[in-house]
Amino acid sequence: MRILLVEDDERLSRFIDRGLSEEGHIVVLRADGHDAEDQILFEPYDVVILDLMLPGQSGMEVLRHIRATGVNTPVLILTARDRLEDKVRGLEAGADDYLTKPFQFEELLARLRALARRGQTIAPSVLRFGPLEVDTSRRRATCEGHDLQLTHLEFALLEYMVRHGGQVLSRARLEQHVWGDDYDRGTNVVAVYINYLRKKLNAHGMGKLIETVRGSGYRLRSEL
Repeated sequence: MRILLVEDDERLSRFIDRGLSEEGHIVVLRADGHDAEDQILFEPYDVVILDLMLPGQSGMEVLRHIRATGVNTPVLILTARDRLEDKVRGLEAGADDYLTKPFQFEELLARLRALARRGQTIAPSVLRFGPLEVDTSRRRATCEGHDLQLTHLEFALLEYMVRHGGQVLSRARLEQHVWGDDYDRGTNVVAVYINYLRKKLNAHGMGKLIETVRGSGYRLRSEL
């Protein structure tokens, strides 16, 4: 899953990030309400974990704003506010689940899985662009019907490019989506993984589907 974690407690944020990453999820971290709202509106996520007490604007305001714009991404509120009225307000504002601190990490994982399954009934799980097909629920990608044996990061990169097929995607945008905040901006990690994808596509004569746009980034073409 691609998860946005909005939490201003740095120690707790690191703990959750480490646990989710070890489970194979991609985690993007935000600690400010305004930054979180911008991120939710800019990028697709499978689930958002949202604290209520945030700098900038509260998690409740973030929730109301994104729901008002039509964003239906599943949202799990994770907060120390454990009063019944707070839970009711959060759910009525558009949250899909509500978990109070302190919590057991296993319960957080179970709730996230349940929300992701619920979200898949809203968004199509099979994405297609040209000869490529990406099944996000089964984590399976094919090219003209041939299975592509992809690593976790290769799959995440191809999925994002298929979602935005035909668009020029900058290196910074790909870094942010696939690697989140957990990468060294001085490396050429995007170019390396683009090369990995090209090699696997080239095994089926489709390596040129990924086009390098000089000075701008990369674009996925629907045909050669």
